[in-house]
Amino acid sequence: MTLRTKTRRLLRTPPKPTKKAPGKTPVSLIPTPSGYAAWLADVKARIHAAQQRAALAVNRELLALYWWIGRDILVRQRRAGWGTGIVERVSADLRTAFPEMKGFSRANLMYMRAFAEAWPDEAAIVQQPVGQLPWGHNLVLLTKLKTTKARLAYAARAVEHGWSRAVLTLHIEQRSFEREGKAVTNFAERLPEPKSDLARESLKDPYHFDFLTIGADANERELEDALVTHISRFLIELGAGFAYVGRQVHLEVDGRDFYLDLLFYHLRLRCYVVVELKAGEFEPEHTGKLNFYLSAVDAKMRGEHDGPSIGLLLCKTKSRVIAEYALRDTNKPMGVAEYQLVQALPVRLESSLPSIERLESELGESPKPGIRHEVRDESPRKKQPHQSKGRRS
Repeated sequence: MTLRTKTRRLLRTPPKPTKKAPGKTPVSLIPTPSGYAAWLADVKARIHAAQQRAALAVNRELLALYWWIGRDILVRQRRAGWGTGIVERVSADLRTAFPEMKGFSRANLMYMRAFAEAWPDEAAIVQQPVGQLPWGHNLVLLTKLKTTKARLAYAARAVEHGWSRAVLTLHIEQRSFEREGKAVTNFAERLPEPKSDLARESLKDPYHFDFLTIGADANERELEDALVTHISRFLIELGAGFAYVGRQVHLEVDGRDFYLDLLFYHLRLRCYVVVELKAGEFEPEHTGKLNFYLSAVDAKMRGEHDGPSIGLLLCKTKSRVIAEYALRDTNKPMGVAEYQLVQALPVRLESSLPSIERLESELGESPKPGIRHEVRDESPRKKQPHQSKGRRS
């Protein structure tokens, strides 16, 4: 029988229907016993926890390996007189021996050496937050910070808040840790411990609004509009725990309308935070108005389990002494801080500067995958529940 004949017979013969197993119920229709949903949720949680522990264990082993390699190179260069050229030889030999592994470039070996030099005791790495961070985060700490204290502080915050490498870099460049707890407040007198300490650490001074493309002479409404437009960056600048509620939030007191500039809720403090913007110098009478707003929020919005509302006056400039005097006898907990703007470049100068893409093309480089050159600002797509239009009172 020729091949053509076989092909024709196969084409004429209809396929045999597949027989379904009699009486087999689809898995989705199988009834579940009592308590199954809770048990399944527990199993999923255990699996996720095991995955996290496995990832942490792998990360710890990798950091220990990198520390050991860096320490050995450092010691042998110092004691045995190995020159700097040996790093390039080590890189070539390791990449030949382990072609499937990444991380043995000359540059990364030099980072391993710097890592061991920054943390002389291997046990300290395991016990400190740096041991819980990926290698990329540790490179940021090494290259952008010079002191052990600063590295430990930012590492602890990165672990606590789950910062990505990009967010960690942003906080370091903005010097967030150095600005924490610097605002003038009356929290020590108006809030119980340890809540007063947490509230104080939650406020900075000054606040950096260099992500806004507005001039230094912007008025309060323009500043408010810009902050809401760039709410993602604004929340990063405010710090962990702040949740955006709305702008120009309406309050009615004895038949009169009042509007809060910006309203947030702090998840750790469990209280509302009223932010008032002042496009000029701080004046003592500003505290009286904010004190009234806090009383109204506590009376009309504060829940049973919420703490006392907190106020933050953001001013263009302030006298620290005048602010301290103004807050001394104020009943409500509040703070005063400055904000700083970086004026946008003139159009003529901005247009003459090369873009990042142009620089990369001229240098023969291309953007690396996974690395973003800027933080994208996302505006709220819809109004918040308390958002209301109206004039300032």
